Amino acid sequence: MEKIIETREHLVEAILNADRQTANQLLDEWVAEYGVERTINEILDPTLEDIGKIWECSTDLSLAQAYVSGKISEDFMLKHLSLSDDNGLPTDKKGPVVIGNIEDDFHSLGRKMVGIFLRASGWNVIDLGNDVLATEFIDKAIESGAKVIGISAMMYSTAVNIKKVREEIKKRNLTNQIKLAVGGAVFRLRPELVAEVGGDGTTGNAMNVNPLFEKLWNDSTII
Repeated sequence: MEKIIETREHLVEAILNADRQTANQLLDEWVAEYGVERTINEILDPTLEDIGKIWECSTDLSLAQAYVSGKISEDFMLKHLSLSDDNGLPTDKKGPVVIGNIEDDFHSLGRKMVGIFLRASGWNVIDLGNDVLATEFIDKAIESGAKVIGISAMMYSTAVNIKKVREEIKKRNLTNQIKLAVGGAVFRLRPELVAEVGGDGTTGNAMNVNPLFEKLWNDSTII
């Protein structure tokens, strides 16, 4: 456990120093010794959560730090999941699905990681970015034919805004047609929040998003 904590601390330091090369090297070394799954669960995912908390409490993060934070997940996935088409990602075979951070939430790291895993599994991912209104989620899902919307929130104060998406689904008579996947650090700490905000499902980490989205897609009543 001590080694895990030390590695996480070094990775946080590399990110805060905008040192993308060192961050990637730390992850590569852990993969070589322990494998991809343990690296994600024990190092990358918790570190990104720590960075998100720092981001929440500080206004001093630079653009370079934000860039490194967003890119190391992408670097890691492209390298260690052996993705290989012209863009480094597989041809879309499933979907489409819509993802984004809910209104007032700007913690994009987890969402980007989820998007990479979904694309790696063949989904056509429509990423709306940060601070997305409920109406924008539903409009895009209808426009694209998406049966699943994935919404990310880091803190409780923003997670409660997901209720607006559920209300919009009900308002447009789309219950059971458009399914709602929710995720972010707050849902790991408070699992009961999934039902509170109207989510149809969640997962503890990005590695399990594909089976979750497949289940919700299949549960949709849209033919």
